[in-house]
Amino acid sequence: MRARELVFWWLGRTDYRAAHRLMLELVEERVAGRAEDVVLMTEHEDVYTLGRNAKPEHLLNPQHPVVQVERAGGPTYHGPGQLVAYPILMLSERGLDARKLVAVLEEATIRALSRYGLQAGREEGKPGVWVSGRKIASIGLAIRGGVSFHGIAVNLTTDLRKFGAIMPCGMPSDVMTSLERELGIRVGVKEFGEVFAEELGMLLGARATVTDVPPSSIRRPVF
Repeated sequence: MRARELVFWWLGRTDYRAAHRLMLELVEERVAGRAEDVVLMTEHEDVYTLGRNAKPEHLLNPQHPVVQVERAGGPTYHGPGQLVAYPILMLSERGLDARKLVAVLEEATIRALSRYGLQAGREEGKPGVWVSGRKIASIGLAIRGGVSFHGIAVNLTTDLRKFGAIMPCGMPSDVMTSLERELGIRVGVKEFGEVFAEELGMLLGARATVTDVPPSSIRRPVF
């Protein structure tokens, strides 16, 4: 039986608000049944986002835009050198719920990192992907009409000093790490995204296809 295709759109480097608008539009289309599942992959310009559990004291001294968003979790930083993946999936059609999707995203990241020689894993009660007590990937999801959005951010060559302006997910900023910090190697965001897509596709029993060109039926913002 041929595996079901899962399309990943590589958007390149994006302004967060433009990518967020596109994500919400795609969620609306998917909920209405006018579009298929898709995973957006991008590398954002510098931005801090505040999830539903963010508290004022978690925001220390941000020097970049701050955006309140719909996802679970507290504040985080997005910027160059970080892969951000937004799975827009009809969960019931893939046998998923929010908890299972978190586990799948974590596992895809763990497997992708292992292909570069980094052994990452999980920590009990702490979502995300961890390396020796430090967090290399953060997860925050939202669900609307049975469709997932927001997602996971993986630090590759991220400037970790930028986390110093916040308490990421309510924790001290020095908890964050990156692939470059751990192994001293620099991996491109798109390159890692293609590896991540392959691993996520396999976990979902799908054939991953990465494309730079979204279908013309979607009113894609100009990045």
